[in-house]
Amino acid sequence: MSSLTFQEDLEETGSVFAWEVKANSRDYNSQFKEKAFLWWRRRKYKSNAIHTAKYNAFSFLPLSLYEQLHRASNLYFLLIIVLQGFPEVSTLPWFTLFVPLVCLFVTRATRGLLDDIGRHRSDRTINNRPCQILVGKSFLWKKWENLCVGDVVCLHRDSIVPADLLLLASTEPSSLCYVETADIDGETNLKFRQAPPVTHHKLTSVRKMASFQGEGPQAGAGRAVCPTRGSRSANPTGCDTKIMKNCGSTRLKRTKIDHLLNRLVALVRRPPSSSGPQFPSCTKTRAA
Repeated sequence: MSSLTFQEDLEETGSVFAWEVKANSRDYNSQFKEKAFLWWRRRKYKSNAIHTAKYNAFSFLPLSLYEQLHRASNLYFLLIIVLQGFPEVSTLPWFTLFVPLVCLFVTRATRGLLDDIGRHRSDRTINNRPCQILVGKSFLWKKWENLCVGDVVCLHRDSIVPADLLLLASTEPSSLCYVETADIDGETNLKFRQAPPVTHHKLTSVRKMASFQGEGPQAGAGRAVCPTRGSRSANPTGCDTKIMKNCGSTRLKRTKIDHLLNRLVALVRRPPSSSGPQFPSCTKTRAA
């Protein structure tokens, strides 16, 4: 199997194809750059390492404060603390409200940090999974995060697919490969993929695979025979794979209670109207 040429219509440049990938040629694939910010350009093809955690050592404090200040109740108490700093309007020492608010921030930040540590551990476990990558004239065991676009990968029975792959050859006589996509769509029935006949009959040994630098089919033909990452036994790697695209980015989640509290804090209660219904007062009289 190999991440060959995955070609799509290019919008930013004048070429016909957006993805130009050559098998067994990391130097060729690494030369493509894309504009990231201003004059800074980065590699077009991402590594196969995935990162689902929200924080790192530098972004934890600002992102945590940003999430806490998204709650209207926290903003309200912070405004009250600022007003308590002025003696003209102060009714209580400012630190009597500041200390509970800091404790609340620390508690919620600690809970978010513990959850994010679990994401880092899960990412590290997945990125360190082994797979056989063709290096030179032999298949070597490497980590998933070391897999690059264009590498030729050897998969065995019940192997987990490390990236979106194009099936080149199979040990089955009819060049078939059966994959299970339960981790992606929940379906446990096996789906079959078939390699192109030309590569199935030509790539019959490791030596021929090592010298193979062909270009794969276009987007429409390539996707029909691509097992995706997370399935068992198209071309993108890492965050560009189909399963990672479907996951989306990690977003700030708020419960219905948080949304309700934000509305309640924003409401301003009106004083009761004098024209409203009057209720008789109840008085207790002492018996004579």
